[in-house]
Amino acid sequence: MAAADDSEAPTLAPEEIERYARHIVLPEIGGGGQQRLKAAKVLIVGAGGLGSPAAIYLAASGIGTIGIVDDDEVSLSNLQRQILHASADLGTPKVESARKTLLRINPHLRVEAHNLRLTEENAAGLVAGHDLVLDGTDNFAARYLLAAACETARKPLVTAAVGRFDGSVTVLKPYEDDNPRFSDLFPAPPPEGLVPSCAEAGIVGALTGIVGSIQALEAIKLVAGFGEPLIGRLLLYDGLSQRFETIVYRRRSG
Repeated sequence: MAAADDSEAPTLAPEEIERYARHIVLPEIGGGGQQRLKAAKVLIVGAGGLGSPAAIYLAASGIGTIGIVDDDEVSLSNLQRQILHASADLGTPKVESARKTLLRINPHLRVEAHNLRLTEENAAGLVAGHDLVLDGTDNFAARYLLAAACETARKPLVTAAVGRFDGSVTVLKPYEDDNPRFSDLFPAPPPEGLVPSCAEAGIVGALTGIVGSIQALEAIKLVAGFGEPLIGRLLLYDGLSQRFETIVYRRRSG
């Protein structure tokens, strides 16, 4: 996303300047970048394993508005990795638990809770009005749907996936510079049953913290306008060997 005009960005209160001091001293962010973070509206689809660390770090970073989309309630098996939620939140809608946690972290934040499932009917409306979207969903149907909605709306999408001990992250901006689409990376969904769910295969909780935090960092880079986002690059993480690899992918002709 293009950096906003700093002359139109919201001012930072003295308490915010102190809160974000470690950002502001970074030349890559500075006061202008922190103002852009405050002005930004980020949508996170999924308040689970990936959405939890991503939302927490975006709230702490000074993002002004975070929208959370999820239709599930907090269950005991979530708590091993979904750090937005606690034992006291069992049975509570995840979006409400998320709102409570995020506002406790940063009272300057505005949280929009959408207690619903992403569908073809509501995807465009949810994406509209936000500057950037994070995909914390857990199935290919939702990923394809969200990627298409973001491309149509010309919104950057930070998408990720996790399973067992492995994770991946990439950034999609196919509406600019002939950048690749999600379908260039995954031309078709895998056959049903080929990729087991976390409930079936298991997942180590800390993995979601690593991958979701990378999503948050990519979002911060895109909003504040620094660094090299993972556009056309798929970052792969192997937690068993503590190894990162990067695969370059391109737009398919035609």
